[in-house]
Amino acid sequence: MGNRVAAVADVLCVLVFVGIGRASHDEAGSVTGFLGTAWPFLAGLAAGWGVTRAWRRPLAVWPVGAGVWAATVAGGMALRAVSGQGVAVAFVIVACLFLGLALLGWRLAALGVRRQRAA
Repeated sequence: MGNRVAAVADVLCVLVFVGIGRASHDEAGSVTGFLGTAWPFLAGLAAGWGVTRAWRRPLAVWPVGAGVWAATVAGGMALRAVSGQGVAVAFVIVACLFLGLALLGWRLAALGVRRQRAA
């Protein structure tokens, strides 16, 4: 799997998280509202890719996937807080769980497929 595909997979995980969250709260479907919710997590994701150098081993669950996950959540929450968006404890827990399952889950699935093909 190439770096671009891995980056797109990570971005899609964040966008799905934002989309489900906004839909579950009946928030308006405006593009600006969606982007306003997404940008802190996308910035955290980008920081995670930079810190872990994810382009070197994008499928690695540890330390890359875990680092990207941690940076996405921590960076996203920090940016939400400084921009005046909510960071309720329940939201932090849901973000940790969903993004952990998504960002680590696709990597685990891709590794399983890779191993299956190699066997």
